[in-house]
Amino acid sequence: MNTTITRLAIAAGVLVAGAIATTIPASAIGGAAADTGNPNDSPVHVDVLAPSRGDHAGLDGAGWFVDLSLEYHDGLAAAGFSALQLTGPAAHNDIDPFPGTFSTGADDRLPGLVVLTSTTSSTRPGFSGPGTNLANLFNLTGITDRSEGAAEIWDAWLVGAPIAGEDVDTVLTVAVIDDLDGNGVFDDAPAVVPDANQDGAVDKHDLQQIGVASNIVTVPFRLNGDSA
Repeated sequence: MNTTITRLAIAAGVLVAGAIATTIPASAIGGAAADTGNPNDSPVHVDVLAPSRGDHAGLDGAGWFVDLSLEYHDGLAAAGFSALQLTGPAAHNDIDPFPGTFSTGADDRLPGLVVLTSTTSSTRPGFSGPGTNLANLFNLTGITDRSEGAAEIWDAWLVGAPIAGEDVDTVLTVAVIDDLDGNGVFDDAPAVVPDANQDGAVDKHDLQQIGVASNIVTVPFRLNGDSA
């Protein structure tokens, strides 16, 4: 069986056991590869498993997934990884068996991660438009591979509201911010990424100005506006 499907099936079983109605897509099948950047020698490598470039995702702007694989070449300590996570909104926020906070901003499990969409709303509480770091909204975080000097972490988010609009083209941008404070940990992601070059967009160029420890992945896709 495909390794991706096997891991996701296991994750789905954990979710049922945790009594949380959150799941992971079977795979990111179809579509051309995302723009993954070029620094193969970076200390972190990011892969976006879903969505794929050109996908038409979700229903009424919701019900779509962001599914990430992050390889930290210096291991869990450098990732700032604090614990496993199984969380969500409202009654699912920060509860057992794997509590994690659920809000915008830097992720409490992977504090260097930045996740943006180019059409993020500024009208919802806690959202500041396209610069909003969405990383702390991720539901499920676990370790898929670990060796003495490296770790692969999978991080997934079922988007439950049209926070990036509906019936609209958008661009997902994902990266890990560099160790800005020199403490040896990638834990310096901002809550909001500023439009540093003042070009009217918050994108990979603004992340580059902050400083990144990984490749920057960009995935253009469309959010559906129709119901099932």
